[in-house]
Amino acid sequence: MSAAVTIAAKDFRLLRRDARSAIILLLMPLVLIVVLGLSLGDAFGRKADDQLQISVVIEDSGLGQAALAKRPGSDNPMGAILGCGAPIRRDYPPTGLWADIVLNDLKDTGDIKIEVIPNRAEAQKLLDRGKRSAVVVFRPEFSDRTDHCSFVGGEFKANPINPLDRYGVVTDKLGVTILKNEHQPIGSSIVQQVTQVSLMRVIVPWMIGQAFDLIGTPLFMVRMEKHIPQLKLAYTFFSREQLGDGIRKGIGAFFGNYEFTALTWHGLTKDQPPETKELNAATYQGESPLFGRGTRRYQTLVPSYTVTFAFFLVLTVGWLFVAERRHGTMVRLRAAPITRGEVLLGKMIPCFTISLLQGFSLLVCGKLVFGMSWGAEPWLMIPIVFSTSFAAVGLAMLVAGLAKTETQVAIYGTLLVLVLAGLSGSLMPREMMPEGMRELSLVTPHAWALNAYEQVLHPDKIAVDHRIVWQSCGVLCLFGLVLNALAWWRLKLD
Repeated sequence: MSAAVTIAAKDFRLLRRDARSAIILLLMPLVLIVVLGLSLGDAFGRKADDQLQISVVIEDSGLGQAALAKRPGSDNPMGAILGCGAPIRRDYPPTGLWADIVLNDLKDTGDIKIEVIPNRAEAQKLLDRGKRSAVVVFRPEFSDRTDHCSFVGGEFKANPINPLDRYGVVTDKLGVTILKNEHQPIGSSIVQQVTQVSLMRVIVPWMIGQAFDLIGTPLFMVRMEKHIPQLKLAYTFFSREQLGDGIRKGIGAFFGNYEFTALTWHGLTKDQPPETKELNAATYQGESPLFGRGTRRYQTLVPSYTVTFAFFLVLTVGWLFVAERRHGTMVRLRAAPITRGEVLLGKMIPCFTISLLQGFSLLVCGKLVFGMSWGAEPWLMIPIVFSTSFAAVGLAMLVAGLAKTETQVAIYGTLLVLVLAGLSGSLMPREMMPEGMRELSLVTPHAWALNAYEQVLHPDKIAVDHRIVWQSCGVLCLFGLVLNALAWWRLKLD
């Protein structure tokens, strides 16, 4: 053991003399992460169904008491005119903000990610920088205008608004402005169409419900008598209220597949309400001053290239071994009373230390520079880095034992590192790989390391699956043991 420590100390002194190479080894992956992060954009590392995000600005001032007092009901003048047959609608929307109803429809029914930006000025900055294709602004009058949407007017509805035309919903009539990035017409069109559909699902049930509330009311019956004078003859047998209630029930029964008194789309269509998906809504957190928005991007890039460059030790260790053979150091070690295992351990300790330093440095930079999240249990990164480094050092030792010249190290090492990185999913998000390739990638230690990092660093995970983390660390350690055993067997000190 003392011989291994002596060999390790000698290699540490050599590394200290060539500090520039060690610094480059640490900075090279960081520089590559920066370049790729700036080049690939915000969509990198995100699944296709995660890329549709609607950014909104909520300026909606809600419904005031004056607007609520005009709702149909027995406690206001309009209710007295309509009669007690009109139900009270004063509790909808529950929060008093129609914007909340639209956002709930987007995130629950449409299963779309919602990002709430604090103000229009911030939204315009994001558009100008090309960070968003479009931003939906709910202006202060949105709730008031939505409340006035109606199929009927005149004495039935004061100041009615018809927001529908042949193209769908006229957003400007509702107090909705869609700010667009003129350089991203496709993205802005998608946001506009998605918003249109959601507004349609919110507005149409509200307008139908109000109209159906009026059927059978005294004012409705008076209007019907103007068009069907014979209707008055029916009052000989039925009161106006009885006849109105019968008409209302008859129309409802005729359209039995719908519930016209409902206020929501699922209520109108008699369907199950969608599952509430609170995780689909998030508040805009601002940008990193250096590299801008892209936490998602770096959540993928940092662990991927931390793993990739851990295995670049194959080249460094291979060249060190070849240099030692060329200078005759290995021959002198063979003449000394030192076992092969002590030589291997002495060479492994400095490389293992460098790998640990590189891994932890990249993760710290990911946090401080790129705003990457460390997840709910960041301490789990420690065993992941240790086990990944152990596997990487094992592979490096094996290649060093097999290669005889610098050319062989360059060919074997570069080919092996790139093939393993590509096969494992280190060069691209594993979610983008076919299912068969994801299964095949588990023959590489890289894939197990990435599985562990995904559990710990994934921004959408509430709880870490410790079984996957420890299983991955165990497999990485097994890789390290097998590779180091093969390296010990193949190591030649001449």
